[in-house]
Amino acid sequence: MITTRRRACALIGATATIGLPNLPFAQARLSYDLQPKPAGPGIWMIEGSTDYFSMDNGGAIVNCVLLQGDSGLIVIDTGPSRRFGEALAGVARTLDLRGVSAVVNTHHHPDHFFGNQVFATQPIHALGDTIRLAQDEGDGFADNMYRLLGDWMRGTEVVPPRNVLDGGEVTIDGRAFTVLPLSGHTAADMALLDQRSGLLIAGDLVFHDRAPTTPSADLAQWSAALDTLEATNAAAILPGHGPLDQAGASIAQTRAYLDWLNTTLRQSARDGLDMIEVMQLPLPERFAAMGAQPDEYQRSVSHLFPDIELAVLPRAN
Repeated sequence: MITTRRRACALIGATATIGLPNLPFAQARLSYDLQPKPAGPGIWMIEGSTDYFSMDNGGAIVNCVLLQGDSGLIVIDTGPSRRFGEALAGVARTLDLRGVSAVVNTHHHPDHFFGNQVFATQPIHALGDTIRLAQDEGDGFADNMYRLLGDWMRGTEVVPPRNVLDGGEVTIDGRAFTVLPLSGHTAADMALLDQRSGLLIAGDLVFHDRAPTTPSADLAQWSAALDTLEATNAAAILPGHGPLDQAGASIAQTRAYLDWLNTTLRQSARDGLDMIEVMQLPLPERFAAMGAQPDEYQRSVSHLFPDIELAVLPRAN
């Protein structure tokens, strides 16, 4: 059941947009125009905005993937809301009248699994730790998403994945994947290599022309995960955010940004800068041009700098 707070946030979002008397119009106005783009033979992507969550984009910032299976389409990540999941299901039916046969969630952040309730009758796969994290943190994420997106979230309930995927070779609805259980962006990040096409579906371990998000990040583990992804020699890379990468540049770009971020925050701690001063540092041009900047950099400072300060600065005895 939707909590009172979430229900109130949904109403506030509608009121701020057009006023309570026009709620049916609000529901028609708040709709997602999802356009599938070919990403390989029998593969399509829904490309998300490279901005942060906003009332303008309805939280549609994530890349979702649809792959042809034997009995329907396999969906990788389901978006930020019930409304998005319904739009995604509609797109799937235009590609295959049988609709969605299975779902995979790459990790537990809300833009990747809050559309799950639309597909609750189908198998919904994830790493075991992702399932646990979605169960533990899902309600908190939902409260935050309702505050950010208001009426876009109307009717959205947390439906964690329930079918555990381990690493290695797996077959989902007749399609073979190599599952890579990793971490770094969160404590449990799944990447999938589609064996038929060689496409690497990297989830949020890889960002492309969009600044990486770090609320759950461990930068050392993330760097190790990028090593593993690079070693797959994938034919193409579909990142969690940003355009399809057919040239292999996105892993290097993600690594360069995270290395710069880590180095900058550590040097700032050694230089005695406070958090506000670190947030005001100029970004290198190649990173300033990424989507969601400078806001994403400033959020990363708030996420990471306190622990880096503790690690870098000497302790008084």
